[in-house]
Amino acid sequence: MSRNSPEQLREILETVRTIALVGASDKPHRPSHEVMAYLQGRGYRVIPVNPRLAGKTLLGETVYADLASVPGTIDMADLFLAPNHTDSVIDAAIEKGIPVVWMQIGVINETGARRAENAGISVVMDRCPKQEIPRLF
Repeated sequence: MSRNSPEQLREILETVRTIALVGASDKPHRPSHEVMAYLQGRGYRVIPVNPRLAGKTLLGETVYADLASVPGTIDMADLFLAPNHTDSVIDAAIEKGIPVVWMQIGVINETGARRAENAGISVVMDRCPKQEIPRLF
């Protein structure tokens, strides 16, 4: 299945249940906050990750400093980060065995994507699940 194909996106969105949202914001007007609330409303469990907010609660979930400190199973890491800040998160996703790395609109890291795909991880780049869900379903 090719990266970002409708089939790949649909399969991911149908099978994922728990999402770590990296770069979560406590500011309601920020896209990461809106997307987190939207995904929660669609039945996903969304765990916010942001070192600046670690230990606080955001939309009913505890915020973690990084992917490594999130307990339990994560099905997808959703990255709201500048492309030059994604490498360490991609590496953490590989280390933690997270099956999907989803990079938001404007977030493109071909080298990191290849590393993740070589580790068996599905990668989505330059897309937003809040836009893809209504388009695909």
